Amino acid sequence: MEPTTPPPVVVIGAGPVGLAAAAHLLERGLEPLVLEAGPGPGAAVADWGHVRLFSPWRYCLDAAARHLLESTGTWQVPDLDALPTGADLVRDYLTPLAGTLAVRDRVRYGTRVTAVARDGADRTRSLGRERRGWLVRTESDAGTRDLRAAAVVDASGTYGQPNPLGGSGLPALGEADAAPHLAGPLPDVLGRDRERFAGRRVLVVGMGHSAANTLLALTRLAEDAPGTRIVWAIRGGSPRRLFGGGADDELPARGLLGTRLREAVDAGRLDLWTRVGIERLDVVGGGVRVTGFGRAPGARTEGPFDVDVAVVSAATGFRPDLEMLREVRLDLDPVVEAPARLAPLIDPNLHSCGTVEPHGEAVLAHPDTGFYLAGMKSYGRAPTFLLATGYEQVRSIAAALAGDRAAADAVELALPETGVCSTDLEDDAGSCCGGSSGPQPVTLVGARAGDV
Repeated sequence: MEPTTPPPVVVIGAGPVGLAAAAHLLERGLEPLVLEAGPGPGAAVADWGHVRLFSPWRYCLDAAARHLLESTGTWQVPDLDALPTGADLVRDYLTPLAGTLAVRDRVRYGTRVTAVARDGADRTRSLGRERRGWLVRTESDAGTRDLRAAAVVDASGTYGQPNPLGGSGLPALGEADAAPHLAGPLPDVLGRDRERFAGRRVLVVGMGHSAANTLLALTRLAEDAPGTRIVWAIRGGSPRRLFGGGADDELPARGLLGTRLREAVDAGRLDLWTRVGIERLDVVGGGVRVTGFGRAPGARTEGPFDVDVAVVSAATGFRPDLEMLREVRLDLDPVVEAPARLAPLIDPNLHSCGTVEPHGEAVLAHPDTGFYLAGMKSYGRAPTFLLATGYEQVRSIAAALAGDRAAADAVELALPETGVCSTDLEDDAGSCCGGSSGPQPVTLVGARAGDV
């Protein structure tokens, strides 16, 4: 009898973390198969390609991925101190990395994973469950197919699952009907989408770095397009956390982002509403009326929130698609929908510094062995995912799958400090984590509403 080829480790998503997972698996002698719903690598990143990251290249490159690229002898290492755009990241890193991985058909595009399950056992069956492999159901132009896998790493992200505008976790009344007036979290205000915003009144909802990028782009647009007016609505009582550590931030571009936004607010270049709860959207003429409650600029108490705008940029964050995982036994936190052991490190109700301890396979494991959420999806609804942390996650997962427990547990990551550690309390003061921010993995602007 001829030996059979063992099934691969299926990686869902060909974004930065998914491709890094494949590189680490190869480095460990394991065979990866990357399944990507989009037409190419980094499809979500390409959507915000116009945004410049505040993390220099040195923090955007995974170690195993870099080793793989350098082994080709043709890849040029970018200037490690330069700040790439999303488009740069796709063109100069993700595309060549995916091309290297695809030499043996290890990457498949246009292939959407619709379900993951134990091969031959539904969620309720326990007997012999841990000895079974995995079944991954896919949809593509070739139709519906089932693939077998030795393990599954779901790095599909959350970018396609935005949170609604409604403050209760549900869409606001009329939100679906107002869809033509809703822009994504990172519209290309100064380029592709300029005509949609120029000379119009715009509402930006959200308090992450995605919102900051859009707001600053709108202030620049307003200089050239008279009549462009900006309303900024946040659910919290103060934007202080987003303003950040300024000159104390060890990533100057990140500190400058917050500083410029603070200056724009102080100069009255936009109207900041706080404590906003959006209840209803009504299409009115060529725009949309957004109503609810909130605290108007300069007001001390809450009152009605009632604004007519042409466009709403909803930078309200994202949530994971868990429907595809209904047959997997997951141990998820009931609040943020992240792995239960990871949740206390990232739950914004408990944790507001932006510092997240490095963590690996032991924190990410679920009752069904051999299945992992990694990257942005591992953070569930928490708004502070850090790309470098995702790289360390998949390094540890690959080590565990290869049987190297010591390497899987040796999780280390020390990166620049933010220079800020604040909470958004009623009195807009206070601190956490002992009053010191500590080392923080570097965030990327844009791939998530707020923090990537």
